[in-house]
Amino acid sequence: MDLNRVQIFSQVVEQGSFTGAANALGITKATVSRKVAELEANVGVQLLFRTTRALKLTEAGSSYYHRISKILQDLQSAEDLLSASQQDIKGNLKIICPIELGQLFLGRLFARFLAAYPNITIDAELTNRKVDVIEEGVDFLFQITEIHDPKLQSYSLVIASRQLMASPSYLKRYGTPKVPQDLMAHTAIKLQSAHINGGWRIFDGQQWLDLDPPAQLKVNNVTFAREAAIEGLGITAVPYIIAQEAITSQRLTPILEDFPMAQTKVTLSFPQRVYMPRKYLVFIEFLYKALIDNWGDNVLEIPDFIEGKLR
Repeated sequence: MDLNRVQIFSQVVEQGSFTGAANALGITKATVSRKVAELEANVGVQLLFRTTRALKLTEAGSSYYHRISKILQDLQSAEDLLSASQQDIKGNLKIICPIELGQLFLGRLFARFLAAYPNITIDAELTNRKVDVIEEGVDFLFQITEIHDPKLQSYSLVIASRQLMASPSYLKRYGTPKVPQDLMAHTAIKLQSAHINGGWRIFDGQQWLDLDPPAQLKVNNVTFAREAAIEGLGITAVPYIIAQEAITSQRLTPILEDFPMAQTKVTLSFPQRVYMPRKYLVFIEFLYKALIDNWGDNVLEIPDFIEGKLR
């Protein structure tokens, strides 16, 4: 049983409309409609009559609502007891994330989270290796990838925007590429890891091109690639946030800005669970509040079970 669907249905009944339920829960009307439809499909019976003017419970819907309303009240009372103090939320979280994401964003976020929840501990590993979440007992996995494991619950967080760039000294010696095809005559500094194949996918205005220029250096760390590019070794493609300071100080120059690169996403994955531990819930809510503070409407996917808490 999906308790979230049941709670949304209950709000629809109590508010008298999908719009009222959406406002009360802080989620979209479309989400409310979808969740009620999923509940009806799951129980195999129509619960509501829908008209352009009003909603009305079916006989089965009325019986169902009266049974669940007391159950929901009891559940809320139980949750209120558990939530009386953050001190009751405790446990360890094993979290794995890309090195650069950990250094630039997650380190500070983890520190603030642990200050807010002193009875939670975190074992964090910064790595670009391939991770088996289930086998290794990982609670949360951050990745910069489109790959999703069907055994995991995954959410896309933000776009990991990449940009081609080189040092002014390199461009002075070898010239500045004017179109993507020009890259094949240049030296690349390539990022290559379990999730990155090293090639560059670029749109030339008509089609996507998969380019694989020769590389004197291949590395699995974007900060390393950035520093090598600053020294004039070649052209690299790294997330803009990693190179922003070097670009501002004119140690690196963006190139081919009119030709977008294929972008990847920062994703969050965790094991599929029937019951979500409270340490998971508070961490995910804390993470999303920080994401929205930094990226606002550019945050891609928000789990239904915390969406109302972020409004």
